Amino acid sequence: MHRRVVITGYGVISPIGDTDDEIIRHLTQGISGVKELKDDGFLSGFIQSGVYGSIDYPKTYHFERNHRKTMGPVAFVACESARRAIEQSGLDKEFLTSGQVGVAFGSIHGSPFVQREIMKTYFKGRKEGDPGINAADFLKSMAHTTAVNITKMFGISGRVISPCTACTTSSQSIGFGYETIRFGMQDAMVCGGADEYDTSTVAVFDNLRACSTRFNNTPHLTPRPFDSLRDGLVVGEGAGALVLESLDHAKRRGATILGEVVGFASNNNGGDMILPNLAGITQTLTLALADAQIAGRDVDFISAHATATRQGDTIEAKAIHNVYGEKPRVTALKSYMGHTIAACGAIETIITLMMMKHGFIPATLNLDTVDESCAMINHTRQLLEEKIHTASVQNFAFGGVNTALILRKFN
Repeated sequence: MHRRVVITGYGVISPIGDTDDEIIRHLTQGISGVKELKDDGFLSGFIQSGVYGSIDYPKTYHFERNHRKTMGPVAFVACESARRAIEQSGLDKEFLTSGQVGVAFGSIHGSPFVQREIMKTYFKGRKEGDPGINAADFLKSMAHTTAVNITKMFGISGRVISPCTACTTSSQSIGFGYETIRFGMQDAMVCGGADEYDTSTVAVFDNLRACSTRFNNTPHLTPRPFDSLRDGLVVGEGAGALVLESLDHAKRRGATILGEVVGFASNNNGGDMILPNLAGITQTLTLALADAQIAGRDVDFISAHATATRQGDTIEAKAIHNVYGEKPRVTALKSYMGHTIAACGAIETIITLMMMKHGFIPATLNLDTVDESCAMINHTRQLLEEKIHTASVQNFAFGGVNTALILRKFN
């Protein structure tokens, strides 16, 4: 018998805030978190895109030194979001260290800042006859640095899963955590993803001509998902963590239940590494509904991946229409904060939980004129006071990786 999986805690650090009140204020008042690209002394002067979804509030976290020494910037925000999620969940140290708790958490490439510092030190050291590379630097920069720093900080001794699938990293983390609990391999999982501010990520998308460049002087006007004037994505930074646990365990300890994960699907297009695929995405959405044992008409709200690229938005709109028709409200949350890459699935899941709790659906920001190629779905054009019972959070990544999560308000 499969176990039900619920959410009992979350922590979020995003370009539109790190508290419920601040994030909801941005969403309900239509305030963008996109700013001008900051000069990091690396690639800033070589990039055509001049915008970024950046965190411009203090990020000083009071971790013990023995924890800090293996953390780069990405692990800092990952561990802080996990700390907040665990604190909200009420899980105690005895249970966290029991072996019944695991971690599913990732980033797209560890800490690029630390990776560059390693190379600077290496080449300087070669000239001077001493590479002088600190062993801790590898621990800060490795691909699974977020996951293992969380295990170290909280003494978590269960299984570790660390997806590194670009834009689907944290949605896969949540989905794999859900499956791990559902099939009885752990009682709880800390799931999510994080990425740090870095212009190398912008440079990749910029080189592919996938970044927004038209609104460099008016950052708040981009990205523009589904809009006729959309000109590309905006890269962002952030972190999101959720505590998932079995319903039985959560009820036994009297936990406050924030929502339930009832379905998940992840597959691959099996073709192009970059271009989205209508058949592959359609199949993923269909498989998630089948896993949840519901029909498309049962879903009230869809958090679209919608990065504001010309082809990506069009194909996603067609896939939504194929599976859901015109009923569910559709909002592109990246319109408020840009694309936080490995963190986006977790942040968008957390925001969807906030919307379920408070009974509202925000408009897609900057959606002034719906592009004809995206007009077949039920776009949210203004703030709505509307209850959400069941929602889908969907994300798609380079390499043809697709994910869909089905969430339900817990009664």
